[in-house]
Amino acid sequence: MTASETERTVGALWRIESPRLIAALARLTRDIGLAEELAQDALVEALERWPVSGIPRRPGAWLMTVARRRALNALARRRMIADKHEALAHEPSLAEGPDDGAHHEGALAGDDDLLRLIFCACHPVLTQEARVALTLRVLCGLGTDEIARAFLCAPTTMQQRIVRAKRALAEARVPFELPDREALPERLGSVLAVIYLVFNEGYAATSGDAWLRKDLCEDAMRLGRMLAELMPEESEVHGLVALMELNASRFPARLGPDGAPILLLDQDRRRWDRLLIRRGLARLERAQRLCTEPGFYALQAAIVACHARAARADATDWAAIAALYARLEARHPSPIVRLNRAVAVGMAEGAERGLALVDTLGAEPTLASYASMQAVRGDLLERLGRLAEAEAAFQRAATLTRNTRERAVLEARAARCRERAARHAGQGERRQDERAGQDEPSGV
Repeated sequence: MTASETERTVGALWRIESPRLIAALARLTRDIGLAEELAQDALVEALERWPVSGIPRRPGAWLMTVARRRALNALARRRMIADKHEALAHEPSLAEGPDDGAHHEGALAGDDDLLRLIFCACHPVLTQEARVALTLRVLCGLGTDEIARAFLCAPTTMQQRIVRAKRALAEARVPFELPDREALPERLGSVLAVIYLVFNEGYAATSGDAWLRKDLCEDAMRLGRMLAELMPEESEVHGLVALMELNASRFPARLGPDGAPILLLDQDRRRWDRLLIRRGLARLERAQRLCTEPGFYALQAAIVACHARAARADATDWAAIAALYARLEARHPSPIVRLNRAVAVGMAEGAERGLALVDTLGAEPTLASYASMQAVRGDLLERLGRLAEAEAAFQRAATLTRNTRERAVLEARAARCRERAARHAGQGERRQDERAGQDEPSGV
């Protein structure tokens, strides 16, 4: 294996192994920042040694052993060796050598460590943006440059954000432990929200030149599946995974050959990923079995499932979707949910009814600069034949989005409305001329 091939292999292994490695080290050092540094030091040593010695039979155990040795040295430097050395020596997940078959993956203790790390990285003491950045770093194994590119900021800015997040956890003395039963629902909600935010940023990027960031979506799905394995009895965890898998099934049909977005009703559904649809529907059924009253994510997954089950756009059960959005609005009211319900009602009961609901949202401050609000208005107005108003709405939406791909689509829709209005005006003038000609006396 060449050096470059080894480097690629090590990079792939790092994405797989780093969360559990950092989790185990964080439990022992009680410091996520130090745990990440120790894990990365082990990675550097692998990059130096494996091209010469070859990749070991159990690379995860090899990395853990190297990280353990470095942890001992770090603890010694901190003068903590006296009370930590014995604990480290008796840790079964850390005490084994690289080739003794004691790889920790799948072990209960390792799973507990990983679950603790997830809850720690998504702790409410951090801002939402800090939770996302830290999650992508320590749980998805992304480098600072990759995270910065995903959110269109300078790497130095992202690095500072991650450093501040680690410092905030240390200063708040956040314990590296699972929340108690009473705090679990609130803390789990924070974790799920971070995963969902990562997926949504990949599914429809808020800014930049790419409409779809599959890498972010895949990282979010991997985290969701990991959490579902660790918390198999939590309905909302399965609901979120179902929601992500069903949405991800559309990826092959969401972009044209040039990378331009293809809207849902225009997609070739034969290209949807049937395997992901089956997995998502099965996951949704599991979420529904675990809880008779579906939560926020399970309800959204049920909505997306209506699209997934429809072989053609005109076979979509929009009445069922509108009813599900009504349930979602009743339990989790928000302007975005009401806007989405208006879209479904507009499809089920007609554009005029949908527009009436959208117009009730005009005073919502959170929607004042929301491009999708104006895009929905434009679509409904276009369907009603109010082309000048539709053009204005699409143009307004285009000025509000920061995504260049989305802006191009909106500007194209505005141009289409303008062209249709011009054609209608021209046809109207011709009809008037024809009527005027018929009124003229013959033989003049």
